[in-house]
Amino acid sequence: MEPRIPTRMGDGALVEMTRSEMKADLEAGTQLAAKKAKVPELTQDELDHLLDIYASSARFTAVDIGDEVILSNDGTGTKHIGNRVQDLQSFEVLLGVDMVELWQIDYSYKAIKTNVAHEGQSMKIAQALLTNPVQYGAMPDLGRYSKPDGPIPNWSELLPMGKIDEARAAQEEAAEVLVEDILFVADAMVAAGTDGIDFDTTGAAGDADFLAGLTASRILREKYPWLGIEIGMASEFVLGMHGQLEVDGERLAGMWPKDQLRMVQQAGASIYGPAVNINTGKSTAWNIARAITFIKPAMEIAEIPVHVNVGMGVGAVPTCVYPPADATSRASKAFVEILKIDGY
Repeated sequence: MEPRIPTRMGDGALVEMTRSEMKADLEAGTQLAAKKAKVPELTQDELDHLLDIYASSARFTAVDIGDEVILSNDGTGTKHIGNRVQDLQSFEVLLGVDMVELWQIDYSYKAIKTNVAHEGQSMKIAQALLTNPVQYGAMPDLGRYSKPDGPIPNWSELLPMGKIDEARAAQEEAAEVLVEDILFVADAMVAAGTDGIDFDTTGAAGDADFLAGLTASRILREKYPWLGIEIGMASEFVLGMHGQLEVDGERLAGMWPKDQLRMVQQAGASIYGPAVNINTGKSTAWNIARAITFIKPAMEIAEIPVHVNVGMGVGAVPTCVYPPADATSRASKAFVEILKIDGY
């Protein structure tokens, strides 16, 4: 009888599967991703490598010495130790994070604009106390500009009413205001000494959200040639909430990681963070094969560092408050050894 090996489901549940069952899940995951994104399936050698990683009964796994990559964070720390800057110090010294991020609990450029002086002071203190690069991050969060939270008509209400033109116009207007807010915050953080700006969960509100991130990145790159700019995505697929927005003649709606990366590179960003959402009803083996299949074509054309989002609910890591180390370490090892990513 084939032995059963402890593993995880996408919701974090601890289950047992045979090696054959894991093999079948890996094959199913890559086949589905290849069909959806119209990209090649993983090779047999890559699937065998993934099977060795996920069929291991080890509590924790890791890459070989010398194969380590950069460990970066969005929203580093949550005031568990003293204040936010002390939290950043703990991530630098105790956890070995290579690049940390100062953030505000209301993680949106629109909200931060109202409190930017205080945030700039925190950044200045962080820069004085930390050795590692400290960037400032928040979400573009386009939805915050729609009513009732913002001043612009709510396209999610207009679309079901059949007011397509009005909904598109509202998104375009919101994107313009969002770019202004991002630049306002970025200017303040540069004055305070930040090493970089992070647009986290870009595209969460669809293609207009992605457009705002790309536009702001181009402006910042022209203004601050030295500035680190990270664009981390919300999903493996750009939703077409608008549907007709273009950059350099290319429609943003429907872009998978390879095309997302091309746009990010053209916008002058210095780090691209692909995100592949997890299916909680499938095994982590199924999810890792799906995620790597989506991202592999992007790695083949990458000209800037790629830091895959490997965290709660993305990158084959279970959706739970404290993701288990057996799942996070396996996902990290898989991305490094199969895709040769630059960081996560």
